[in-house]
Amino acid sequence: MSPQSKSRAVEVALAHCQAWSNHDFDTARTMIAPGVTVTATTTKPIMPATHLAGADAYMDGLEAFAQAVVPGSLTEVASTGDDHNALVMVTVQASFGPGDPITLPGARLYLLDDDDKIAAEQVIYLIPG
Repeated sequence: MSPQSKSRAVEVALAHCQAWSNHDFDTARTMIAPGVTVTATTTKPIMPATHLAGADAYMDGLEAFAQAVVPGSLTEVASTGDDHNALVMVTVQASFGPGDPITLPGARLYLLDDDDKIAAEQVIYLIPG
């Protein structure tokens, strides 16, 4: 059985996740549209819901979050998509305080524009504990 190829949107989404999770924020920025929007949420009170619009606000929020991520720890759990939409489930190791890093699972839904730039992202985190 031959490996299944990934859709264009999934390729972009996973490349973006690889970039920010490795703290390559310059590369991550090249993958987003100027008017990008992001919503991020979890059920835990440790992190309030986030709603940001625009590349600068998006990158400020992404960099603040990703500083806790251990570079090289991203693992793809599942992914699906088409030319403009991607749903990826990934885990990263993250340290939000003293102690060992935790495994942080997240589902990330992406919309790409006609230039293959991320126009919208919705993120749901499952924070253990």
